[in-house]
Amino acid sequence: MRATTAAEPLDVLVIGGGVTGAGTALDAVTRGLKTAVVEAQDWASGTSSRSSKLVHGGLRYLQMLDFHLVHEALTERDQLISKLAPHLVRPVSFLYPLEHRIWERGYVGAGIALYDTLASLTPGRRALPLHQHLSRKGMNRLFPDLRHDAAVGALRYWDASVDDARLVSTLVRTAASHGAQAASRTQVIDLTRDGQGRIDGAHLRDLETGEELRVHARHVINATGVWTEETEALAGGTGGLRVLASKGVHIVVPRERISGEAGLILQTEKSVLFVIPWSRYWIIGTTDTPWKQELQHPVATSADIDYILEHANSVLARPLTRADIIGTWAGLRPLLQPGTKEGTSSAKVSREHTTASPTPGLTVIAGGKLTTYRVMAEDAVDFALGPEARKNPSVTSNAPLVGAVNLDVQRNWSRTYARTYGWSEAVVDHLLHRYGSLITDIVDLCAGDESLARPLEHAPAYLRAEISYAASHEGALHLEDVMLHRTRLNYEVADRGLAALEEISLLMSGVLGWDEDRRRHEVQSYTARAMAEAAAESEPDDASAETTRLRAKDLAPLAPLGPPPEAGVKPGSSPQSPGAAGPVGT
Repeated sequence: MRATTAAEPLDVLVIGGGVTGAGTALDAVTRGLKTAVVEAQDWASGTSSRSSKLVHGGLRYLQMLDFHLVHEALTERDQLISKLAPHLVRPVSFLYPLEHRIWERGYVGAGIALYDTLASLTPGRRALPLHQHLSRKGMNRLFPDLRHDAAVGALRYWDASVDDARLVSTLVRTAASHGAQAASRTQVIDLTRDGQGRIDGAHLRDLETGEELRVHARHVINATGVWTEETEALAGGTGGLRVLASKGVHIVVPRERISGEAGLILQTEKSVLFVIPWSRYWIIGTTDTPWKQELQHPVATSADIDYILEHANSVLARPLTRADIIGTWAGLRPLLQPGTKEGTSSAKVSREHTTASPTPGLTVIAGGKLTTYRVMAEDAVDFALGPEARKNPSVTSNAPLVGAVNLDVQRNWSRTYARTYGWSEAVVDHLLHRYGSLITDIVDLCAGDESLARPLEHAPAYLRAEISYAASHEGALHLEDVMLHRTRLNYEVADRGLAALEEISLLMSGVLGWDEDRRRHEVQSYTARAMAEAAAESEPDDASAETTRLRAKDLAPLAPLGPPPEAGVKPGSSPQSPGAAGPVGT
């Protein structure tokens, strides 16, 4: 989907294609507002594909007495599990190891009991089980690789996990199915004003073609996360929100390397460390350190990896080594900044979001967390509409995402699909988890070409059909979009997916019409990126790691900001709707 002209101005233009921007576009369009969302790179290319992949209330925020935030997040967690996205969001249990027999069990138990109580205040049936007290024997049964002297017992509680990038792409597709217009690789390079000085739209640049366009909108909403201040600056003035970028790093190890059925939550001197069971591997993280480099390509350093290994190994019976790590990622949390930057500890900044209007016509939303994206989106649109919002309230709490409707029906039909194509139970579960009831789209592709029903030769966790579908239905424009965001091959196999590039690039070429030169360029670009990221992991600090990472050039570099030449502007234009199929990468 690319940007073309449209005669009528928009009601709402959303800047930013992460979870907050995608959720805001969905909130606006489901109120009957003419809506568009633009993203300078791929959907979820920033923070929203680099989280801990948890949908949770934030147990540690109870320690900060932030009961409102925890209750809000638990309410959103349960809605996602039970109604909005039950295919994407799945329950996962965690053990909180206890080092002391009496007082700690009472203290931690009271906190987790409060966590469950706050969840019970949400309407409807409980989405997750209540917590349990476990003896050392019970703890060892669930997590045999927990070191014997690391704990005398544990508390088991429940939260949920999600593929964050898929959540974002599903939100965009859901918004598009309701009539929103969406354009990735489309950067806002300047904000425009009417005769009274009110923000009335934006200049856009299509980073694929270089074309520059003018979009008119009654309301512009800035949902750009760690880029909040850069986007605000396009409006001029000194007002607006200030955001602190905090880096969080995760490592990935094979599932068989750690024996356990539940996850772990560990308190560290700086933050919280999760050991999360996920599909065929474990995710371990995170760190929490200020990031002062460029915002687009945060990377893990040697020090980050050592920190995670040290704290994980403090409780594991079989210590991990660097040789066990098959992948890493680093993301930037957009934390609202109180006071001045100097001396601010990112671990103590509240995760609650704030909405503001630094200049008429522009609304800014920042802070928050992945779990509460829907509330953030609702607040942003309410704020933008002002008194008008009372007559046109949000309906997203009752609007399931695509793939959620008729999910049970497709679960039943999946047995037939498995027999037809020889898919194992694990393959069927994988497809239902990723696509929900949209598994019918994958089946239709396989019916048209049975070769698509086969797994990728060098990445057998994915079917060939999933790659074609990413390019035809999910807005993937480049090979890196598939490797990083439509699949997780960048960090879930030791070679970062390099062995699968030929097959994947050929499948994408068939959909997107790449010639051989373009295909080879895409392969070379992703290979350079993967090697640069791997090399950065050996660097001792952020500055040197960034220098190493930036040796790999971007396929669609960001444009300089500011007013474009008048000759390149087409007044009255806006992004093209992708149609009923959702964002299409053409």
